[in-house]
Amino acid sequence: MAIIDITEKEVDKIILELLEKHSPRVAVVPKDFLDLLRHSLSLNTMEKKRVVDASPTLSQFQWDELTKVFTEERVKFRDLAKEHPDDIKKLLKKQQSEWIQLGDLYKSENANKEKQKWEQSKIDDIKAQLGL
Repeated sequence: MAIIDITEKEVDKIILELLEKHSPRVAVVPKDFLDLLRHSLSLNTMEKKRVVDASPTLSQFQWDELTKVFTEERVKFRDLAKEHPDDIKKLLKKQQSEWIQLGDLYKSENANKEKQKWEQSKIDDIKAQLGL
């Protein structure tokens, strides 16, 4: 995978736009959920991606449960930070790096989609020129 320069703010923006695609029947504050997801120390990059990718189809119950789990996780890691500050610092550093990786994944996906659209439009133009 190519290295793509992306800032944490850009990742936040990408993820927030995806989280906002939730069902209109679901009451969730995407910005608050973004904060919980972003700072989760227990999920890796791909697990966070699965949550984001599933967000348009999640039920109210699923949103509520994920929010509850992430909130409880935050409290437990804060307690652990008192006893094991160095370990938590390592996890925080890893989490920040993985957040950037998640942004890279989405940025790459978006670039590939744009390339495919461009290629398809070229194919369509050629077909039109050939009368197909």
